[in-house]
Amino acid sequence: MLTIDCKDIASIKNELLVYVADKVEAIPTLKQHQFTLSTFDDDVPIDTELVISSIKEYLDSIDEGKNFAVISNNERISITSISGRVIERETVQQSDMFSCTHCGFVTKYEVELNVHMRIHYL
Repeated sequence: MLTIDCKDIASIKNELLVYVADKVEAIPTLKQHQFTLSTFDDDVPIDTELVISSIKEYLDSIDEGKNFAVISNNERISITSISGRVIERETVQQSDMFSCTHCGFVTKYEVELNVHMRIHYL
């Protein structure tokens, strides 16, 4: 499992998650200021270099590549602002989101959270 920290680009985190997950063929899990990627087969590791290049490709496509650094450290990738710039777009209010108390999984739907929470007790 690979964790991508998106504190500096929180407003485009969802778009980035979809883009990267499609590129690397991984299962994404959305969390509050980050997302994780895991493979369909636990024996096959995620190609970190492919994830990094996909993130850079996405940032370049929205003309933000020069403002952010993509840094890898073991199983964690951080997207950090070089110039202090933060991408701001209209996002869903945090109060409209439901969060798992066990792992930080975030969803807009209470029913989806309830189903997710049951998985922790299997």
